[in-house]
Amino acid sequence: MGQPYELPDFYVPHPARINPHLDGARAHSKSWAYDFDMIDVPQQGKAIWDEHDFDSHDYALLCAYTHPDATGPALDLVTDWYVWVFYFDDHFLELYKKTGDIPAATAYLDRLPAFMPVEGDITSTPENPVERGLADLWTRTVPAMSAGWRQRFRQTTEALLAESLWELSNITTGRIANPIEYVEMRRKVGGAPWSANLVEYAAGAEVPVEIASTRPMRVLSDTFSDAVHLRNDLFSYQREVEVEGELNNGVLVIERFVGCGAQQAAELVNDILTSRLHQFENTALTEVPRVVEEHQVDPAGRLAVFNYVKGLQDWQSGGHEWHLRSSRYMNKGGKAAEGRGLGMSATRLVASLVATAPYRGRSHQFVPHQAVGPTNLPSIYMPFAAQQSPHLGAARFATLSWGERTGITDGTIWDAGMLEAFDLPLCAAGIFPDATPEQLDLASAWLAWGTYADDYYPAVFGRRRDLAGARVSNQRLSAIMAVDADGPSAPPDPRGISGVPTAPVGALEVSLADIWQRTAAGMTVEQQRAFKQTVDSMTESWLWELANQAQNRIPDPVDYIEMRRRTFGSELTMSLCRIGHGERVPAEVYRSRPIHAMENAAADYACLLNDLFSYHKEIQYDGDFHNGVLVVQNFLACDKERAVAMVNELMTARMQQFEQVVAVDLPALITGFGLEDDVRRIVLRYADELRNWMSGILAWHRGCHRYGAADLPHRSTRPGALGIPAGLGTSAFRIFRKAGAA
Repeated sequence: MGQPYELPDFYVPHPARINPHLDGARAHSKSWAYDFDMIDVPQQGKAIWDEHDFDSHDYALLCAYTHPDATGPALDLVTDWYVWVFYFDDHFLELYKKTGDIPAATAYLDRLPAFMPVEGDITSTPENPVERGLADLWTRTVPAMSAGWRQRFRQTTEALLAESLWELSNITTGRIANPIEYVEMRRKVGGAPWSANLVEYAAGAEVPVEIASTRPMRVLSDTFSDAVHLRNDLFSYQREVEVEGELNNGVLVIERFVGCGAQQAAELVNDILTSRLHQFENTALTEVPRVVEEHQVDPAGRLAVFNYVKGLQDWQSGGHEWHLRSSRYMNKGGKAAEGRGLGMSATRLVASLVATAPYRGRSHQFVPHQAVGPTNLPSIYMPFAAQQSPHLGAARFATLSWGERTGITDGTIWDAGMLEAFDLPLCAAGIFPDATPEQLDLASAWLAWGTYADDYYPAVFGRRRDLAGARVSNQRLSAIMAVDADGPSAPPDPRGISGVPTAPVGALEVSLADIWQRTAAGMTVEQQRAFKQTVDSMTESWLWELANQAQNRIPDPVDYIEMRRRTFGSELTMSLCRIGHGERVPAEVYRSRPIHAMENAAADYACLLNDLFSYHKEIQYDGDFHNGVLVVQNFLACDKERAVAMVNELMTARMQQFEQVVAVDLPALITGFGLEDDVRRIVLRYADELRNWMSGILAWHRGCHRYGAADLPHRSTRPGALGIPAGLGTSAFRIFRKAGAA
């Protein structure tokens, strides 16, 4: 059978090396696999591996390449882990993927966490090779690692196991994921975050607990994972798609989404892989040193972080070499298969740097304030009718009064005319059509504050590249949102953070203090804490935008999508919906895959929708490049029209995924958790609230005066001149403009 496409020219920026303990690991892992009945022992009458399968896959070679500096004992243990995980993958394929037996697969997967206790001994009795192998490996590994690492490793292992049901569900229904969903879910089910945890073990480089959950460390793991998985998809397409009937493969996903041939899809997947590796490098060089300084990591911790980054780089290069040699994958044709051998990897390094230089260069060549002209909006898929609160008129008046009272319309960033023109109450009225007048006023104020702050940060901190000032501002805003165990938020502590006073100063802080105290008054402590986190997440994401602007670096597409949810304030506005749910819905329901999938699909739809409407404003008038249309233009090196069409297709795919989750996955979730009727109604109502959230946001974009071509000429591009006509002589202009729009 010929290959379906030639392998592309991969970006491999580091030469591969091999561990000198390879032969010992080969002998040890084979003996271990025999001891645990993984070779020549059928399971439920189905053959999984014979000795030839095991030898030809050569997992010891994989680990020797990916962990070149590990000690002999560490390499043996890591190799056993990889034998186990590949055996699990093939075992699950034969017993459950091919049969489509979801209940049996669920019962099988539900047993496995019992063999990974974070504390204490394993008490369950293993019943098959997967369970026996996992129990042995867990027992041999965790004594050398901290409780924090054990918790993280258990979570990534559980994700790898549990999300196999997502793959099985897609196969059973014949469903191919959209690209955004695929990257997000492949990261969980593919196992590379699990591999990143094992890098910490093999390299003796456990990430310090104080920075393990920060954005830079998360991005290192995510970019590493995406590159590992996409590379594997390119090599495994023939085996998975043509032989096994697998649907969860990145090349197939792009092939179907774009409507192109396998060769072009493979090239596009390789471009995404390269972009993820560029993001890894940028994060390691620019974000990791800063977070280490901010958290005052000690010298031993800094060395561990350095070795961890180096270990992830070694894994990428070594994994590529193994794919070129393992009989498990297609590796006979294309530039990637030319010039094999350790002595040739350095040669490939130079070639790959040259091949990927154009995209890297484009990403730093944005020219602000280009004249791009109005965007011809495509036909936007919106299956839900927009609703509207009957209290909209009163909310508009209340919001203008609030803006004047708190100072956000003092002319520094906004004036009263801008607040009126942007009409955030129109958005709130669509998102919360059933809100009381007081609730609608508060929701309108939150939307106005978030939009004002989103304009404030680039105007105040962006122009002068003041990242330090923005961080101090974030600290002050967070301190204003004090969580009070006795109910409503107490006034901010005037002693401040690290000596910085936190009594509200300026419109940004005064307005936040006002709406925080009004919001927190009706919340429990847990709700206050959760809601505060959504605001902190949004303000932190603005630092990411400022850092990109300082580098003049257009972000990687995947990083952009995932951060856009935060910069847009999706978590904040969605959490306003949840506040009314009380505490009747179990926390694990909100943490489940269907709820996350539903929320992320809705968020991406709304964010990309905003990018379509705001392209003209952001590129030409704001001089900003944080826009999905521009990110696609840069990635594909295409014109605006093609990028607009691609963004619209992504929006449509995410909306269709939202509909699929609500119709299929949500009822299954309710049944699986055995939710009582009142809780079931809350969960289903949350889906309705997200429908209102998306349709309300679209109605606002069509009805406000923030993005239209007729409004933009009044937004000067000169620093310090940020507004539209204001003052006593301009009210007639605003009335005329609204009448014209109507």
